[in-house]
Amino acid sequence: MDISELRKKIDGIDDRLLPLFLERMELASKIAECKRETGAPTAAPAREREILAKVEENSGGLALYSHRLYKTIFGLSRAYQSSLSEPSGVGADIAASFTDGLFPKSGNVACAGTEGAYAGLAAERFLPRGNVIWVNSFDAVFGAVKSGLCAYGVLPLENSSNGSVKRVFELLAENGAGIIACAKMHIKHELLAKPGTALSDITEVYSHEQALGQCSKFLSGLGKNVRLIPCASTADAAKKVAGSDGRCAAISSRACAEIYSLESLCSDISDSDNNYTRFILIAANKKIYPGAERVSMILTLPHKPGALYEMLSVPAALGVNLLKLESYPKVGSDFEFTFYVELQGDVRDKNVSAMLRDMQTAADSFVFLGAFREL
Repeated sequence: MDISELRKKIDGIDDRLLPLFLERMELASKIAECKRETGAPTAAPAREREILAKVEENSGGLALYSHRLYKTIFGLSRAYQSSLSEPSGVGADIAASFTDGLFPKSGNVACAGTEGAYAGLAAERFLPRGNVIWVNSFDAVFGAVKSGLCAYGVLPLENSSNGSVKRVFELLAENGAGIIACAKMHIKHELLAKPGTALSDITEVYSHEQALGQCSKFLSGLGKNVRLIPCASTADAAKKVAGSDGRCAAISSRACAEIYSLESLCSDISDSDNNYTRFILIAANKKIYPGAERVSMILTLPHKPGALYEMLSVPAALGVNLLKLESYPKVGSDFEFTFYVELQGDVRDKNVSAMLRDMQTAADSFVFLGAFREL
């Protein structure tokens, strides 16, 4: 039997499979109706385990693949059932967050650091007519937004060279603020010092810990005797150097050299020329503006084998692209982790909204952070 004949046989099987799948989904919709009438949850883990045990028993050497097939079918069935139900949980939160208004161009926006910090440049990208209010920490950014002092806040989420900013993840989970936009900024670090300072004079280098990490190769070349001192921001570092005795330097921006009357001893000192930081714009209310194509959440999962796979199989079954998955230790637990998840999808699509409800049901804890677009 040649390959064309084998393919004809597969085509025949597919012709029988599709009507059966459609019939199964139709029955799933009727089951969803019954569940709505009785108030039963969409998920039925006991029944799924029963079916999977039967599949395992009858699949022989292909049990692994049969198991994957049925897990995918279950995921699709749950997603379809959820799409037919009234919004609840995260679905209700999403429905309440939609706005047809234009994205804001002005307002008070909190940024950590001082004049010249990259967060301020990101704020100008987000809100061209915004009024930047400088605060001394990431915690204070959230505090300013929660108190109503500022309508918005700008925070760094991740850097292409030095990874994610864990503290921002923790604060997002704790404070309930919503992400309403994100933007990538090209970061070009320079070593700044007071006029007349030579590179050999430097005994201390100030900067934000992320910037120190992004310039680690350059800093290692300065020698072991040069102390690295973290600051609240790269602009704070430049300000400290401007008021120093001249034996220290700051890793900061060209804009800070002009603001604080410093000279650049070395330019382009990042480990990579492709050095970008992604900033987010947060607000107290999770407004979803037209054009939002990213969805983010923070969740914890049951501490059992396959929990992460089961969670990610939901968007995978619907063809939703996973943009970011970041884990960090859950405080007070024994090697358990919290996950930051970012997906590409339009929450105005009821299937995407239903997918998020399924993910919320499967998680031990679930914080919807917002739906937004990259500016």
